[in-house]
Amino acid sequence: MGKFIITLRSNGLYYFFLKATNGQIILASEGYTSKAGCMNGVESVIKNGSDDFKFDRRTSLNGKFYFNLKATNGQIIGTSEMYENEAARDKGIESVKQNLTQSTIVDQTT
Repeated sequence: MGKFIITLRSNGLYYFFLKATNGQIILASEGYTSKAGCMNGVESVIKNGSDDFKFDRRTSLNGKFYFNLKATNGQIIGTSEMYENEAARDKGIESVKQNLTQSTIVDQTT
């Protein structure tokens, strides 16, 4: 079962991370100015993360592979880590999809 981890950084911004059952971060958000905005981001991942068409498969300038999960409006909700090859990136996408079901939210801001 996956976990969404909500954090508050020293820069005053809230972030969420989706962790797989093995504890590895498989999706990370950009910073949010409020906890409510961050929670909306989590809900957007849950809503959009099962749709394969919402995953934008990318290659970085250094040749590594990653993906962005996008909302219906095209806004990036979360970004993956860098992967060595396309197959590993695609496994990362499948891991996001699998870890959305029955995921818990852990608020580390309190």
